[in-house]
Amino acid sequence: MLPDLTRARVLVVGDVMLDRYWFGNVSRISPEAPVPVVLVKGTEERAGGAANVARNCAALGAQTGLLSVIGADEPGETLARLVAVDGVRASLHRDSALATTVKLRVMSSPRPQQLLRVDFETQPSHEVLAAKLAEFEASLADYGVVVLSDYGKGGLAHIERMIGLARGAGKPVLVDPKGDDYARYRGASVVTPNLNELREVVGRWKDEADLTARAQALRADLRLDALLLTKGDEGMSLYRTEGVAHVPTRKREVSDVTGAGDTVIAALAVMLGCGASLLEAVRVANHAAGIVVGKLGTAVVYPAELAADLAASSP
Repeated sequence: MLPDLTRARVLVVGDVMLDRYWFGNVSRISPEAPVPVVLVKGTEERAGGAANVARNCAALGAQTGLLSVIGADEPGETLARLVAVDGVRASLHRDSALATTVKLRVMSSPRPQQLLRVDFETQPSHEVLAAKLAEFEASLADYGVVVLSDYGKGGLAHIERMIGLARGAGKPVLVDPKGDDYARYRGASVVTPNLNELREVVGRWKDEADLTARAQALRADLRLDALLLTKGDEGMSLYRTEGVAHVPTRKREVSDVTGAGDTVIAALAVMLGCGASLLEAVRVANHAAGIVVGKLGTAVVYPAELAADLAASSP
């Protein structure tokens, strides 16, 4: 049974982006080059990156804030409108020198399959990031949990300071990491890499015992309360001082893994914001991830879906 998820107050900070989808039929090859010709039949736009984390928190019922940087452009305005519709209280700093990050996916139809992805992005200026840091500090009193969603786009240049401020204010800090420099996440409560992301940091492991030793060493070095490793269809492993807990997943039909990590950290934050234990929060996040990979593209999970899935897996 789920707790009252509306009690959670979650602040999400990080790299936002606009996910655009073009759906079309492919019936011939271009005479100009050996590439398929897509006749576009429909388009769709969704909030991505940290904005997808925020919309997942809001979909679960949490009071959700979002702090980020966008460009003073049409994709930025579209992104701001989308998160507002999703019920997220967003503060999006506009930087005229920045182009809002856009990921355009060209999809075949009627059976969706990604044919091409085109990315548009630039790095935000330090002046805007400094202003965001001041607002972050001022916002901490209004929230119970902080999520830092790092997509490596430059929106978390001051992440070490943010972690220090949030922990100093007594707030749990969850980090969805990127890249191989995890030293910048030192002192966070929980870091949530997937298998590929962890391998990039600790190297290849020989077996489960070697993986546990490497994960625990990293957790201790970074002074984390826990490290949560997401392992796709193998479930999740939670590494803490008291040991490791493995949480298996149910076998499901997977449609699209895009944004699954966003759903995991969102569900984790909302559960912790309701007072759940970390292990219980991980179990619920594992179910949420299983639901969302059955949906196309960046998607959300709703409390009714989550409650039904939890009930179906109960003995």
